Order: sequence, then structure tokens, then C-alpha cells
Amino acid sequence: MSAPIKVAFFTDSYLEPNGVASLSREFSAYAERHSLPFFCVHSGDHTQIIKNGSITDLSLKRGFASFRVDEDLYCDPLLTRYTKYVSAEIKAFQPDLIHITGPGDMGVLGAHIAHRNKIPLVGSWHTNLHEYAARRLAKGLAFLPSGLLKSLSIKTEQLSLRALARFYHIPCCNMAPNMELVEILEQRTGKPCSLMLHGVDLQRFCPERRKSSGAPFTIGYVGRLTAEKNVRFFAQLEAALEKAGMRNYRLVLVGEGSERKWLEANLKQAELPGVLRGDALANAFADMDAFVFPSETDTFGLVILEAMASGVPVIVAKGGGPQFQVQEGQTGFIPEDISGFVSALDRLQADPELRLRMGQAARQHARENSWNRVFDQVYEAYSQSPALR
Repeated sequence: MSAPIKVAFFTDSYLEPNGVASLSREFSAYAERHSLPFFCVHSGDHTQIIKNGSITDLSLKRGFASFRVDEDLYCDPLLTRYTKYVSAEIKAFQPDLIHITGPGDMGVLGAHIAHRNKIPLVGSWHTNLHEYAARRLAKGLAFLPSGLLKSLSIKTEQLSLRALARFYHIPCCNMAPNMELVEILEQRTGKPCSLMLHGVDLQRFCPERRKSSGAPFTIGYVGRLTAEKNVRFFAQLEAALEKAGMRNYRLVLVGEGSERKWLEANLKQAELPGVLRGDALANAFADMDAFVFPSETDTFGLVILEAMASGVPVIVAKGGGPQFQVQEGQTGFIPEDISGFVSALDRLQADPELRLRMGQAARQHARENSWNRVFDQVYEAYSQSPALR
């Protein structure tokens, strides 16, 4: 039997409440379950290294130059000051490859160390940063004439995508969470790219946690409350539901972000409980009657799977990665406009049997996306990649 692949994993997000962090923690847990040699580098409150069986966990404290890029997510442009220290630990570990999750501070450090030590580098794409940049620019310059603002947004997105493609040209191969992005990366970088999907904890996220009686009808959302997530959509949705005569419902928007104050001021009957974790989050999912996700910038949308695992039909925007997870009319809906969202919600509210049937189908779909299966496929991709040839 051949020796297991030794992976050094540099992740820009690990402790934060987001999909990349969840994936990163699950990756480390998978390696521990299977006794695979795994070296995980991420940010932390203290710089320390902990070894536990086959797992080496190295946390690096970000410094005074760090700036916030999102709610609870920071970037330290001076993180390469740890190069000598981390390189020594990496050399002792002797990885077969280094895997980075993106162009953040940890990813840049990982790429730098891989280059210095001639270690094969694998990259994975998890966030459409070019679309984030365009939407945040549009929010910040909303006072400009619409034509000029649209032109600036398009140009920003194009330039950002070009820069990202140059960064992902550095690894010898890449991974992405949906086939659309796999094809884009292969075309833009000329490097091979394979799928790296997301999984879900089926024990934690499950229909059995449901306590709600279904009255009022609960429309839920989980994610950052930021411009790129298109959360102002919920004000449009609320107005459209009222116009359609649908009133016996409540909105529950779980998360934090820069749009929270706007949502509080512009939504009439929404609950914003902030960030929920663990059992509290799983309970919130299970008590939803429909999960609405209006983002068109997500590459996958881990929360989609978590809602499905909880037995909740999902309604997602036609754009971005989440649409590839939904079977129209079976596990949820993929409407093209606001009237489509209203129609889908009206159908689910009016027909409890439909809601139950779609929730069961959604749960079954989630069963096919266990974390073990996801990372089995990642290691298979490693074994066939140029990184190990």
C-alpha cells in the first residue's frame, strides 16, 4: 500500500462563521478521522502549534497592520513575517503538496513558502471576489449616475477577475466548487481544475430538530448581511408579498454584516437574531418552512445544503453556484425574478403536502453530500494531479 498523501493546508478562514471556514474545519476533521498526515495553517488569537496524532495545527496571530475585509474576517498584509518560522515547521512535516484556499494573507503565505521550498502547490477557488468587488463598489458609489456606476462596476469586475486568474495561474492545478467555475479557471489559467464540493453534517442539521408548528409561515435566510449577498432583496420581497396578499408569515434573517442597520430600518416584520452557531443554528434551520437565498455571487452556498439537510425547501436566485444544487420543483425553486419568488413561497405556504414532499427530497439530496465523500474526491484529485507527478 502506498503512503498517504501529506497535505499542508493554508486557509484564509477557519474560525469565522462562513462556508470556507466550515469546509476547512471539516477537512481537518476528515484527516483526523482517517489518520491522514495533515498540517493546517490558519489565523488565531495566539501563534501556537498543536500536534494531535496525524494532525498538526498551526495558528498565526495577525498583527497591527490587519484590516477588516468582512464581518469577523481580516487580512494581514505583513503575514509573510512568519515565513522563516512556518517554513521550518513545514520542512519538518515534509508535505507532498501545499493547498491554499485563495489569495488572502494565509494563501499568499502558503504560495510563498511553496515557491521557496519547491513544494507543489494546489489552489482552490471558494469565493467570487471579482463579483464582491463590483457590488461593494456599486454600494459605495451609489450616488453616481446609474450609467456611469454600471460601467465602473463592470470594469471593476473584469479587472478583478483578470487579477484573480493571474493568481490562480501560480498553482500547478486548481479546484472549484461547481463546473462553471472549473471551466472558467481552466480557460483563464491553462491549468487543470477539478471539483471540490461542499458537504454537510447530517447529524447536526436534520428535520428532527423542528419545534415550529408552521404558523406563522417562516421564511429564512442564513449568511452575511452584506451587499454582495443581495440582502436588500428582502425588502423588495416583503413589499411584493404584501401586494400579493400574503401576510401570515415571518422573516428570519440569521447573520451579521454592514447591511444590518439598513434591513432593520426597511423591513417591517423581520427578525435578525445575529450570528448563530452549533445547535442554535441547526434549530433555526429546522424551524424554517422555506429557505430563501438571493445571492448571485456565491460559488456554492454551504447554507443551501444545511437547509436541505434540515428538510427545508430552498428558493435560490438564478445565478451563481447555488442554482446547481437545486432540482427545480423537486427540492426547491430557481425563480428568475421577484414574482417567481412570490409564486414559489405562495405555493409552499398554501400546500403543506408539497412543502413536506420537497423537504424530504431536499434531505435525500443532502444525504448524497457527506463530508467524507467530498474529501475522498479531493484526495483522489490530489493523486491524479500534476502536483504529485
